[in-house]
Amino acid sequence: MALCGGLGSVKPATEAVQALCDQVKAEVEEKHGKKYPKFVAVEYKTQLVAGTNFFVKVLTGDEEYIHLRMYQTLPHDGEKL
Repeated sequence: MALCGGLGSVKPATEAVQALCDQVKAEVEEKHGKKYPKFVAVEYKTQLVAGTNFFVKVLTGDEEYIHLRMYQTLPHDGEKL
C-alpha cells in the first residue's frame, strides 16, 4: 500500500498517459525550442496530492528521452492538466 503523498511504483505507460502527454507536446516543444520526431510515453509513476502528479519518461527520438512532470487537478476542479 502506498503512503499518502508517496510515489507509486513505475508502470508501463497506458493510452490514458499517452493522451496526457499528447496534450502537452506543443507546450514542451515550444519551451525547449525544438520539435520532437517522436513523443511516446514509455513508463510513469503517479503521486496523489491535492490532485495527481504524473512523472513520465517520454521517448523523443532514437535513444533520446525526456522526463515530464504533469499535474492534474481533482475531478471537482475539472481535472485540468
